[in-house]
Amino acid sequence: MTEHKPHTVTPEWLYEQLGDEDLVVVDATTHLTMPPDGSVHIEPGLATYLEAHIPGAVYADLFTDFSEHLAPLPFTAASSERFAAAAGAVGIGQGRRVVVYDQSSGVWAARLWWQLRFEGFDDVAVLDGGLPAWQAAGFPVSDEQVIPHATTLTTDRRPELVRSTEEVAGALDDENTLIINALDPATYRGESPSYPRRGHIPGSINIPFGDLVDPSTGRLKPTDELRAVFEKAGALDPAVQPVTYCGGGIAAAGLAHALAAAGRSDVAVYDGSLNAWTDDESLPLVEGPNPR
Repeated sequence: MTEHKPHTVTPEWLYEQLGDEDLVVVDATTHLTMPPDGSVHIEPGLATYLEAHIPGAVYADLFTDFSEHLAPLPFTAASSERFAAAAGAVGIGQGRRVVVYDQSSGVWAARLWWQLRFEGFDDVAVLDGGLPAWQAAGFPVSDEQVIPHATTLTTDRRPELVRSTEEVAGALDDENTLIINALDPATYRGESPSYPRRGHIPGSINIPFGDLVDPSTGRLKPTDELRAVFEKAGALDPAVQPVTYCGGGIAAAGLAHALAAAGRSDVAVYDGSLNAWTDDESLPLVEGPNPR
């Protein structure tokens, strides 16, 4: 990658790089569905990967290998030791360049992008638009499973890129902390039964991740449009620390990635998000529209 290590790359850029020995392309596809009854179904995307993926790409199981699998909440960020082992097993390590993609909205790729940066690995970018954009550009796909070239990843965790429930609760009255909900407006307003308790964290604003993506291409909207959204929300103010959340830290990572694409790369993710917040009945929730 270039010296400034971009957070997003295009299919055209990636196609020109395929075959480079230091490049690791990772398919992070995961399937999560939430039926109207509020239940959650999670399925790793290995079968989807085996049907079609970017030639040479390896598969990463975010649900099983890159999460703390025995934690009470799904997709809890793995310990540095567990993460390093999982990353090394798929070929991610020092001296490697990484491009992550998925086959849907891009939030799964952004989740692994965030986890790598959280563990101190910066040479990682998300393929804008994922596999659909790759195929739309006319580039080939493969159905052959790739055996990774295992290596070693040395982690150097950045605690400033994550927030715990206690830290978010303690920052509710902090005017220098901007808490941003990445979910759809209906869920933010408390109109959806997706979580045990409805509503949003008091004082948090709503910037749905879906609004940041061009529906016709699946790619992030142009940088100037992203910046306009974030500037209006106050998220680009250097005096303010943005903290993103969603249901379980996935769309929140997508929002953090979009902010990085717009020039704000120090965003923290509330990893437990509403799964953790709604589980504690002592923590307040507010129903109603976005105040901004």
